[in-house]
Order: sequence, then structure tokens, then C-alpha cells
Amino acid sequence: MAHYLDFEKPLAEIEGKAEELRAMARQNEEMDVEKEAENLDLKAQEILVDLYKNLTPWRKCQIARHPERPHCKDYIKALFSEFVPLAGDRNFADDQAVIGGLARFGDKPVVVIGHEKGSDTKSRIERNFGMARPEGYRKAIRLMDLADKFGLPVITLVDTPGAYPGKGAEERGQSEAIARSTEKCLQIGVPLISVIIGEGGSGGAVAFATANKVAMLEHSVYSVISPEGCASILWKDAEKMREAAEALRLTADDLYSLGISDQIIAEPVGGAHRDPEQAIDAVKSAIGSMLSALKSKRNFDCVLVMEDILEKLKLLDYETKFCKVLDWYPVNKIYFAMNTKN
Repeated sequence: MAHYLDFEKPLAEIEGKAEELRAMARQNEEMDVEKEAENLDLKAQEILVDLYKNLTPWRKCQIARHPERPHCKDYIKALFSEFVPLAGDRNFADDQAVIGGLARFGDKPVVVIGHEKGSDTKSRIERNFGMARPEGYRKAIRLMDLADKFGLPVITLVDTPGAYPGKGAEERGQSEAIARSTEKCLQIGVPLISVIIGEGGSGGAVAFATANKVAMLEHSVYSVISPEGCASILWKDAEKMREAAEALRLTADDLYSLGISDQIIAEPVGGAHRDPEQAIDAVKSAIGSMLSALKSKRNFDCVLVMEDILEKLKLLDYETKFCKVLDWYPVNKIYFAMNTKN
């Protein structure tokens, strides 16, 4: 059974009527209602296009949280081959909210890391609704270290309401783990690409999304706090989440205009949950183009750096010989000082 959001009620009514007609026809073969059902389908499509034409930030939040939206596991299964999951932080436990491991993207070996929310009640509880604990971020750090050591690009898939704020998580150093994961994103010398596939909530998302390239799905969101949390703090009223969503500027369009994201990945009309295959294909294309751009840029930069180093070494060699005549000595690669021993 399809899950409809609050603002999709007119659509639910029309699609429900079309399904009722088809159900009646299945029970009575003499009934011919296909034409009426097709007319309702056309009307439903018009309503769908109209509803998704000018979405408010709060409605975008609702779509980003849609339970039928493709999750990290779906993307990994469709986009990567030879995926080998790597578990544990080598310290405390394995956090099921974070999936990570070695894989191939096309013919390229990569490390993939992502938040997994779960798809039913059991898996959502097991995955803690995508809210990572410290061991999840430490697992990500371990995988990024591995990627850096072997020169593998890192691809992160972000979909979390935020890091888990529980007592145990705080006791085990949640803030420190998030900070170190963010630091590791900045330290590694390999391309890091991040895609916001649903929610990008607070530091829990930043710890994976501090990347060379950040892409966002059209109806994903990325913010420092949830609209409900912001409304509770600013207005002491969680029901003002719509106003908070406007103020936070959390949509893909907002963040692209602010220069925080580098690319917006188009979704099917009605959101990624209406056509997961199309959405996943769009993400695949975006990751491929970003990887290629980073690879060529990285090679170009390396050539420039090597040429710069060679020029400096030539200069250093010349100046060293020149300074011997003047009885100077090198302090470092740039500066020289007079010999004051005599």
C-alpha cells in the first residue's frame, strides 16, 4: 500500500478511485472500466505535477523523510559491485546505523560509507533510525584511513536526522567522534564525494559530508538542526516547524545558491520513492562525473606541484652554490642566513 504525505491527499483520493475500479474489474471480468481508470490516472498525474511544482521547504523535509524513499542499502546494491562490508570500530562495537566497506564503482575500487535508516520496524530499531553512535563515526574514520592508505576514492551517502544524543553515546565521546570524523574527511589525500540522499541532519551529517564534492538529491535537505528542533528553541513551539524550515534554508536549491553543495541531482516527479531506479541512475551518473572531474583535477594539480617543486629545487641548488661564495648557509628551503661564526 502506497504511503501518502499530508499534502498529497488529493492525489491519494484519485489514485485510490482508479485502483478501486481496477479491483472491481478483476473480480468481474465482464466489467470494462479501463478507460475510466486511465482517465483517473491522467488526472492523478496532473495533480502530482501541480503538487510538486512549487514545494515549500517543509514539504521538502517531508519528502526527504518518506519511508519508501531509497535508502543507503538500496544505493549500494544498485550502484556498486563486489561490496565487502567492514564492521566495527576496533574499540567498542559495530554501529548498524553506519554501513561501510570496499566496493567497485564501475571498474574503480572505492570505499563507500553511508547512514542506513532501515526499511521496516525491526530494521529501523536495529539501525537506530539512521542515528549513528560514536562507534559508527569511528568505523568511518577507520575506513577513511584505509582508503587513504591504498589510494581509494571515498563515496559517502548521507541520510540521517542527526547523531544519536543518548546518554551512552555521550559517555563514549559522541562529540569527539564527530569532530574526528570531520577532521579525517579534511585530512585524507584521496577524492571524497558525498551525496545527500535524504536527510542531512546536523553534525551527524557533516561528519560524512565534509567532502571535495557535495551533491544533493532534489528533494533532500541539509541543515544544522531539524525544523521541529529549531522551532522548539526559537519559539518554544514545535508546531512552528514550517516557519523554521523557511528560516533554515535547508533545501537543495538554497544550499546550491549558498555554495555549500556543488550539484543538484534531479528526482522523478513525485520524489525518488515513486521511481527508485530512475533516482538511483541519476545518482550514479552524478557520482561518475564528479569522480572523473576530481581525478583529472587531482592529476593536473599533482603535475603543477611537481613542476613547482622542481623549480624550487633548481633555485635552491643555485642559491646554495651562490651562498657558498658569500659564506652564507641555508636555514630552510627558502631563507638563507649569514655565517656568524667568524
